[in-house]
Amino acid sequence: MLSKIDTKKFHTLIEINYLLNSDYKDINSLLSKIMESATQLAEAEASSLLMMDKEKKELYFEVALGEKGGEVKKFTVKMGEGIAGWVAQNNKSLIVNDVANDKRHLSNIGEKINFQTKTIMTVPMREKGECIGVLQVINKKNDSQGMSRGFTQEDLEWLEIFANQATLAICNAKNMEASQREIKELQGEITKSQYRTLIAKSPCILEKLEIIDMVAKTDSSVLLLGESGVGKEIFAEQIHLRSARKDAPFVRVNCAALPEGLLESELFGHVKGAFTSAITHRQGRFELADGGTIFLDEIGDLPFNLQAKILRVIQERRFEKLGSDITITVNVRIIAATNKDIEELVQKGEFRQDLYYRLNVFPVYIPPLRQRPEDILELAQFFLNGFMKETKKHFEGFSQDAIDGLLSYSWPGNIRELQNCIERACVIGKNNQITAEDIFFNSQIGYNKTSNEPADKDFDLKAAINVFKANYIRQALEDKNWNQTETAKALAIQRTYLSRLVKELKINNP
Repeated sequence: MLSKIDTKKFHTLIEINYLLNSDYKDINSLLSKIMESATQLAEAEASSLLMMDKEKKELYFEVALGEKGGEVKKFTVKMGEGIAGWVAQNNKSLIVNDVANDKRHLSNIGEKINFQTKTIMTVPMREKGECIGVLQVINKKNDSQGMSRGFTQEDLEWLEIFANQATLAICNAKNMEASQREIKELQGEITKSQYRTLIAKSPCILEKLEIIDMVAKTDSSVLLLGESGVGKEIFAEQIHLRSARKDAPFVRVNCAALPEGLLESELFGHVKGAFTSAITHRQGRFELADGGTIFLDEIGDLPFNLQAKILRVIQERRFEKLGSDITITVNVRIIAATNKDIEELVQKGEFRQDLYYRLNVFPVYIPPLRQRPEDILELAQFFLNGFMKETKKHFEGFSQDAIDGLLSYSWPGNIRELQNCIERACVIGKNNQITAEDIFFNSQIGYNKTSNEPADKDFDLKAAINVFKANYIRQALEDKNWNQTETAKALAIQRTYLSRLVKELKINNP
């Protein structure tokens, strides 16, 4: 053990321990800091940290400090070769204060970089007793009178302490990397469970699926076009699931859902201190999607200044986080979608032409629901099955007047509108079948129940359905003195589903 504690060295040790317990995301900077401290406290001219490559049975320079540090990093040392190789092979510390006369010294590296080693001190880095690398400091500086000095036993004990710290940093960094990898895999598993079923019976959609099969085999960018609610995100999922990336993450981003500042951070991540509320490092969606697919929905709403950064990711697969100058490289397949006329936006100067061409490698147009009537009843039955489970109610299907209504309606809101209508029908339906009255088309909305006044002809169907649901549920709650448990029983739905509806529809007890 150390015979005495040097105050300067002790404070340096505390500082490094603080770094060890704070952040392992920049492991190279942390290791460099450890080596800088070791070099300074040992009063050496240079230092190196060499890591073991077990397969090649050699050591490579992870960190090399000193005037020749950049040059020495291109070399490797075989096990048992030189002083570093001897320490690694024997798993023992070593001080050599007369290098010129030590047979273990490997002089060829010094000769190639024009650097003379006079004294050297090398210690092993051990993980569970096994040597995983070595730390070494080179050439003890002369004393104040200019007399040459050698490394001491106390210097060795301090260097062994630094070796323990470096080992701890490396092991923790490896554990963090493994944890992040596992988190990424789990995120992929969670995402897989969120994939939706594609219902396809119409010839036009089956034709699109044949195109999707061909597109999926490539890594080219895909641009999905079509009206809002036609199912562009489901087609994006299908491209991913039919590709070689199917076991990797599928990450979704709605470019219209966040303000510009937050969207950039969401896409590319940020480092601590990048802006006022950036109190920790954060991975962006592109980084999370590495190896997999990123789906950029509503790409037509992407702010103009972010379009250049997206273009660079597509072209070079590289970007920098907010507040960082470190370039991150990713392997991501990009699928974009929009309900806007991108060509018109390009002509207006609101969308970059070069980005449009990059995204438009494989354009796929998804037709609206009114052009694929064969899918309407299939989708309606699929939604009905799902909502029957959610509401704990049972229906034998649709009545003939409901079927006629489903097929005759134009569905301006497409699949999303159909889904909302079936959900509403499940909530209010009282017969053994879903009727046309349950489905509640625009033409059947005769009045606004809150005011008993005629409804606006242009009243949005989704809004009308929500108004009806809110009033219907509010009346049921009032009948049960706002007791949600009793109300849920009366409505024949689960209490948790009722609570969600109350929150979504903003139903308040006056």
